[in-house]
Amino acid sequence: MQLNVGTVDRAARVATGLALIVAASAQALGPWAWIGIVPLVTGVVGSCPLYAVLGIDTCRVPPG
Repeated sequence: MQLNVGTVDRAARVATGLALIVAASAQALGPWAWIGIVPLVTGVVGSCPLYAVLGIDTCRVPPG
């Protein structure tokens, strides 16, 4: 997997993912909030499959 998620994007994904997971575990937003696992994982890993499909790259590190 190639890195395609930049630093600011990664931080936002991790923060959003954690917030959704906490809300889901507190039953504040309902079970759909467990979708926060997706941005959390893509933020930690640094690669987003949807970005790859759409040709989006927010990472400043040159490929290679």
